[in-house]
Amino acid sequence: MDFDRLAQVMRQLAIEAGEKIMEIYDGPDFEVRAKGDDSPVTAADEAADALISEGLRAAFPDLPLVTEEQADSHAQSVSTFLIVDPLDGTKEFVQRRGDFTVNIALVEDGRPTRGVVYAPAKQRLFYTDAAGVSVEEQGPFDAATPGATVPIRVAAPEAALRVVASKSHRDAATDAYIGKYQIADLKSAGSSLKFCLVATGEADLYPRIGRTMEWDTAAGHAVLSGAGGHVVRFDDHTPLGYGKPGFENPFFIAHAPGVDLAKP
Repeated sequence: MDFDRLAQVMRQLAIEAGEKIMEIYDGPDFEVRAKGDDSPVTAADEAADALISEGLRAAFPDLPLVTEEQADSHAQSVSTFLIVDPLDGTKEFVQRRGDFTVNIALVEDGRPTRGVVYAPAKQRLFYTDAAGVSVEEQGPFDAATPGATVPIRVAAPEAALRVVASKSHRDAATDAYIGKYQIADLKSAGSSLKFCLVATGEADLYPRIGRTMEWDTAAGHAVLSGAGGHVVRFDDHTPLGYGKPGFENPFFIAHAPGVDLAKP
Protein backbone atom coordinates (compact mmCIF):
# COMPACT_ATOMS: atom_id res chain seq x y z
CA MET A 1 0.00 0.00 0.00
CA ASP A 2 1.26 3.45 -0.96
CA PHE A 3 0.34 5.27 2.26
CA ASP A 4 1.52 8.66 0.96
CA ARG A 5 -0.90 8.31 -1.97
CA LEU A 6 -3.67 7.06 0.32
CA ALA A 7 -3.34 10.01 2.70
CA GLN A 8 -3.36 12.46 -0.22
CA VAL A 9 -6.40 10.89 -1.90
CA MET A 10 -8.47 10.52 1.27
CA ARG A 11 -7.78 14.10 2.31
CA GLN A 12 -8.60 15.50 -1.13
CA LEU A 13 -11.82 13.53 -1.51
CA ALA A 14 -13.00 14.47 1.99
CA ILE A 15 -12.54 18.18 1.28
CA GLU A 16 -14.19 17.95 -2.14
CA ALA A 17 -17.12 16.04 -0.63
CA GLY A 18 -17.34 18.67 2.11
CA GLU A 19 -17.64 21.38 -0.52
CA LYS A 20 -20.58 19.59 -2.13
CA ILE A 21 -22.23 19.06 1.24
CA MET A 22 -21.88 22.74 2.16
CA GLU A 23 -23.41 23.87 -1.14
CA ILE A 24 -26.58 22.03 -0.12
CA TYR A 25 -26.31 22.95 3.58
CA ASP A 26 -26.05 26.67 2.78
CA GLY A 27 -28.72 26.54 0.08
CA PRO A 28 -32.53 26.57 0.26
CA ASP A 29 -34.48 23.85 2.04
CA PHE A 30 -33.56 20.34 0.94
CA GLU A 31 -35.55 17.12 0.81
CA VAL A 32 -35.06 14.58 3.60
CA ARG A 33 -36.04 11.00 2.80
CA ALA A 34 -36.09 7.85 4.94
CA LYS A 35 -34.00 4.83 4.01
CA GLY A 36 -35.05 1.24 4.60
CA ASP A 37 -33.86 1.40 8.22
CA ASP A 38 -35.75 4.71 8.74
CA SER A 39 -32.52 6.71 9.00
CA PRO A 40 -32.56 10.01 7.10
CA VAL A 41 -30.78 10.61 3.80
CA THR A 42 -30.40 13.78 1.73
CA ALA A 43 -28.98 14.81 -1.62
CA ALA A 44 -25.84 15.81 0.27
CA ASP A 45 -25.26 12.22 1.46
CA GLU A 46 -25.70 10.92 -2.08
CA ALA A 47 -23.56 13.55 -3.81
CA ALA A 48 -20.72 13.10 -1.34
CA ASP A 49 -20.94 9.32 -1.63
CA ALA A 50 -20.79 9.40 -5.43
CA LEU A 51 -17.73 11.66 -5.41
CA ILE A 52 -15.82 9.69 -2.79
CA SER A 53 -16.68 6.27 -4.20
CA GLU A 54 -15.63 7.22 -7.70
CA GLY A 55 -12.37 8.68 -6.44
CA LEU A 56 -11.45 5.72 -4.25
CA ARG A 57 -12.32 3.13 -6.89
CA ALA A 58 -10.21 4.96 -9.45
CA ALA A 59 -7.21 5.33 -7.12
CA PHE A 60 -7.39 1.92 -5.41
CA PRO A 61 -9.30 -0.46 -7.70
CA ASP A 62 -8.00 -3.58 -5.94
CA LEU A 63 -9.30 -2.63 -2.48
CA PRO A 64 -12.87 -3.59 -1.52
CA LEU A 65 -15.05 -0.58 -0.75
CA VAL A 66 -17.80 -0.48 1.86
CA THR A 67 -19.96 2.63 1.99
CA GLU A 68 -23.10 3.45 3.93
CA GLU A 69 -25.07 4.66 0.95
CA GLN A 70 -24.51 1.56 -1.23
CA ALA A 71 -26.43 -1.32 0.31
CA ASP A 72 -24.89 -3.89 -2.05
CA SER A 73 -21.49 -3.19 -0.47
CA HIS A 74 -22.75 -4.35 2.93
CA ALA A 75 -22.91 -8.02 1.92
CA GLN A 76 -19.14 -8.33 1.53
CA SER A 77 -17.01 -10.50 3.82
CA VAL A 78 -13.72 -8.62 4.09
CA SER A 79 -10.99 -7.87 6.63
CA THR A 80 -8.95 -5.33 4.63
CA PHE A 81 -11.02 -2.66 2.91
CA LEU A 82 -11.86 1.01 2.50
CA ILE A 83 -14.94 2.19 4.37
CA VAL A 84 -16.88 5.43 3.94
CA ASP A 85 -19.60 7.41 5.67
CA PRO A 86 -20.00 10.35 3.27
CA LEU A 87 -22.07 12.36 5.75
CA ASP A 88 -21.99 11.18 9.35
CA GLY A 89 -24.48 13.08 11.48
CA THR A 90 -27.28 13.53 8.97
CA LYS A 91 -29.61 14.55 11.81
CA GLU A 92 -27.22 17.38 12.71
CA PHE A 93 -27.03 18.32 9.03
CA VAL A 94 -30.82 18.40 8.66
CA GLN A 95 -31.16 20.55 11.78
CA ARG A 96 -28.28 22.74 10.57
CA ARG A 97 -26.31 22.21 13.79
CA GLY A 98 -22.94 21.81 12.07
CA ASP A 99 -21.76 18.68 13.91
CA PHE A 100 -21.53 16.48 10.82
CA THR A 101 -18.49 14.92 9.20
CA VAL A 102 -17.09 13.24 6.12
CA ASN A 103 -15.42 9.94 7.06
CA ILE A 104 -13.05 7.79 5.01
CA ALA A 105 -10.90 5.01 6.46
CA LEU A 106 -8.69 2.07 5.62
CA VAL A 107 -9.17 -1.11 7.66
CA GLU A 108 -6.30 -3.62 7.62
CA ASP A 109 -6.84 -7.09 9.04
CA GLY A 110 -9.84 -5.88 11.02
CA ARG A 111 -8.17 -2.75 12.41
CA PRO A 112 -8.65 0.87 11.24
CA THR A 113 -5.13 2.12 10.49
CA ARG A 114 -5.68 5.23 8.37
CA GLY A 115 -8.52 7.71 8.28
CA VAL A 116 -9.77 11.23 7.67
CA VAL A 117 -12.53 13.06 9.52
CA TYR A 118 -13.60 16.40 8.03
CA ALA A 119 -16.20 18.66 9.65
CA PRO A 120 -16.82 21.25 6.90
CA ALA A 121 -19.26 23.42 8.86
CA LYS A 122 -16.91 23.47 11.86
CA GLN A 123 -13.83 23.91 9.64
CA ARG A 124 -11.90 21.15 11.39
CA LEU A 125 -9.92 18.50 9.53
CA PHE A 126 -8.25 15.52 11.19
CA TYR A 127 -6.37 12.70 9.48
CA THR A 128 -3.59 10.17 9.76
CA ASP A 129 -0.45 10.90 7.78
CA ALA A 130 1.47 8.35 5.73
CA ALA A 131 3.09 6.98 8.89
CA GLY A 132 -0.27 6.59 10.65
CA VAL A 133 0.32 9.55 12.99
CA SER A 134 -2.73 11.77 13.50
CA VAL A 135 -2.66 15.48 12.73
CA GLU A 136 -5.08 18.38 12.54
CA GLU A 137 -4.72 20.62 9.51
CA GLN A 138 -5.08 24.35 9.91
CA GLY A 139 -7.60 25.99 7.57
CA PRO A 140 -8.61 27.34 5.18
CA PHE A 141 -8.60 24.01 3.35
CA ASP A 142 -7.66 23.58 -0.29
CA ALA A 143 -8.33 20.15 -1.77
CA ALA A 144 -5.29 20.25 -4.04
CA THR A 145 -2.77 21.75 -1.61
CA PRO A 146 -2.32 20.49 1.97
CA GLY A 147 -1.96 23.20 4.58
CA ALA A 148 0.06 23.34 7.76
CA THR A 149 -0.62 20.56 10.23
CA VAL A 150 -0.04 20.04 13.94
CA PRO A 151 0.31 16.59 15.53
CA ILE A 152 -2.50 15.69 17.92
CA ARG A 153 -2.19 13.54 21.01
CA VAL A 154 -4.49 12.23 23.70
CA ALA A 155 -4.26 13.85 27.11
CA ALA A 156 -3.09 12.28 30.35
CA PRO A 157 -6.37 12.04 32.29
CA GLU A 158 -6.83 13.64 35.68
CA ALA A 159 -8.81 11.95 38.46
CA ALA A 160 -11.94 13.75 37.25
CA LEU A 161 -12.58 13.04 33.58
CA ARG A 162 -13.78 15.11 30.67
CA VAL A 163 -16.49 13.10 28.93
CA VAL A 164 -18.08 13.59 25.53
CA ALA A 165 -21.36 11.91 24.62
CA SER A 166 -23.66 11.75 21.62
CA LYS A 167 -25.79 14.80 20.92
CA SER A 168 -28.62 12.92 19.15
CA HIS A 169 -28.46 9.53 20.90
CA ARG A 170 -28.02 10.34 24.59
CA ASP A 171 -30.10 8.08 26.84
CA ALA A 172 -30.53 6.93 30.44
CA ALA A 173 -28.18 3.96 29.97
CA THR A 174 -25.40 6.28 28.80
CA ASP A 175 -25.98 8.67 31.69
CA ALA A 176 -25.94 5.75 34.15
CA TYR A 177 -22.60 4.55 32.82
CA ILE A 178 -21.10 8.06 32.87
CA GLY A 179 -22.28 8.28 36.46
CA LYS A 180 -19.76 5.58 37.41
CA TYR A 181 -16.93 8.11 36.93
CA GLN A 182 -15.81 11.30 38.63
CA ILE A 183 -16.59 13.94 36.02
CA ALA A 184 -14.89 17.29 35.54
CA ASP A 185 -16.74 18.20 32.34
CA LEU A 186 -19.50 16.65 30.21
CA LYS A 187 -20.17 17.88 26.71
CA SER A 188 -22.27 16.71 23.79
CA ALA A 189 -21.10 16.46 20.20
CA GLY A 190 -22.39 14.93 17.01
CA SER A 191 -20.96 12.42 14.56
CA SER A 192 -17.37 11.15 14.63
CA LEU A 193 -16.17 14.45 16.10
CA LYS A 194 -16.40 12.75 19.49
CA PHE A 195 -13.46 10.48 18.62
CA CYS A 196 -11.49 13.52 17.50
CA LEU A 197 -12.13 15.39 20.74
CA VAL A 198 -10.55 12.49 22.62
CA ALA A 199 -7.71 12.38 20.06
CA THR A 200 -6.86 16.06 20.56
CA GLY A 201 -6.99 15.83 24.35
CA GLU A 202 -10.18 17.90 24.56
CA ALA A 203 -11.94 14.92 26.18
CA ASP A 204 -10.83 11.72 27.91
CA LEU A 205 -13.76 9.35 27.46
CA TYR A 206 -16.50 8.68 24.92
CA PRO A 207 -18.88 5.81 25.75
CA ARG A 208 -21.41 4.70 23.14
CA ILE A 209 -24.28 2.57 24.38
CA GLY A 210 -26.34 2.39 21.23
CA ARG A 211 -26.37 1.08 17.69
CA THR A 212 -23.60 2.16 15.33
CA MET A 213 -22.19 0.79 12.12
CA GLU A 214 -18.55 0.41 11.19
CA TRP A 215 -18.70 3.29 8.70
CA ASP A 216 -19.80 5.54 11.59
CA THR A 217 -16.68 4.76 13.60
CA ALA A 218 -13.77 3.57 11.43
CA ALA A 219 -12.30 6.95 10.46
CA GLY A 220 -12.64 8.41 13.96
CA HIS A 221 -11.21 5.19 15.41
CA ALA A 222 -8.18 5.48 13.10
CA VAL A 223 -7.61 9.11 14.06
CA LEU A 224 -7.88 8.30 17.76
CA SER A 225 -5.51 5.33 17.42
CA GLY A 226 -3.01 7.51 15.56
CA ALA A 227 -3.13 9.94 18.49
CA GLY A 228 -2.45 7.24 21.08
CA GLY A 229 -6.02 6.41 22.11
CA HIS A 230 -8.08 3.22 22.21
CA VAL A 231 -11.51 1.97 21.22
CA VAL A 232 -12.76 -1.13 23.01
CA ARG A 233 -15.94 -3.14 23.28
CA PHE A 234 -18.24 -2.04 26.08
CA ASP A 235 -18.85 -5.55 27.39
CA ASP A 236 -15.34 -6.97 27.83
CA HIS A 237 -12.98 -4.06 27.01
CA THR A 238 -11.28 -5.97 24.16
CA PRO A 239 -10.30 -4.01 21.03
CA LEU A 240 -13.17 -3.14 18.70
CA GLY A 241 -12.68 -5.09 15.48
CA TYR A 242 -13.91 -4.46 11.95
CA GLY A 243 -15.21 -6.56 9.07
CA LYS A 244 -17.97 -8.01 11.26
CA PRO A 245 -21.04 -9.57 9.63
CA GLY A 246 -23.25 -6.75 8.39
CA PHE A 247 -20.64 -4.23 9.59
CA GLU A 248 -22.60 -3.58 12.79
CA ASN A 249 -20.78 -2.56 15.97
CA PRO A 250 -21.41 -3.64 19.54
CA PHE A 251 -21.50 -0.93 22.20
CA PHE A 252 -18.03 0.55 22.70
CA ILE A 253 -15.87 2.96 24.69
CA ALA A 254 -13.31 5.32 23.16
CA HIS A 255 -10.78 6.57 25.66
CA ALA A 256 -7.35 7.95 26.41
CA PRO A 257 -4.80 5.62 27.99
CA GLY A 258 -4.82 5.99 31.73
CA VAL A 259 -8.59 5.99 32.08
CA ASP A 260 -9.58 3.24 34.52
CA LEU A 261 -12.60 1.84 32.71
CA ALA A 262 -15.63 1.04 34.81
CA LYS A 263 -17.31 -2.31 34.37
CA PRO A 264 -20.68 -2.28 32.57
